[in-house]
Amino acid sequence: MGGSTGGRPADRITLTGLRARGYHGVFEAEKRDGQEFTTDVVVHLDAAPAAAGDDLAHTVNYAQVAATVLRVITGESLDLIETVADRIAGALLAEQPVAAAVEVTVHKPHAPIEAEFADVAVSVYRSRT
Repeated sequence: MGGSTGGRPADRITLTGLRARGYHGVFEAEKRDGQEFTTDVVVHLDAAPAAAGDDLAHTVNYAQVAATVLRVITGESLDLIETVADRIAGALLAEQPVAAAVEVTVHKPHAPIEAEFADVAVSVYRSRT
């Protein structure tokens, strides 16, 4: 029996630090030269059916999640990492029917900022409801 918190399943699958070269940004050099993006994903689900039957068909396939993230990061050049994060979240919900919600954080550690900084990131939360 799965648990929930505030209507959201309490179970999560997390992928941290997926890295890929993408061509996202508003400046020509970003679109031409690209840069490394790092993505973190949290998939909210009820893992109890999968655990009870020890069956991959009843859970989220994290190899497929990783492939989806990499496909979006390396795919169409977009201006905003907000759009990148939203596209990843939408694709994950479309491709992983067991997922109730997803949290996606896209990091752009080499953003064109005229200051020393460790990271720039955008996080989105999307659910089926």
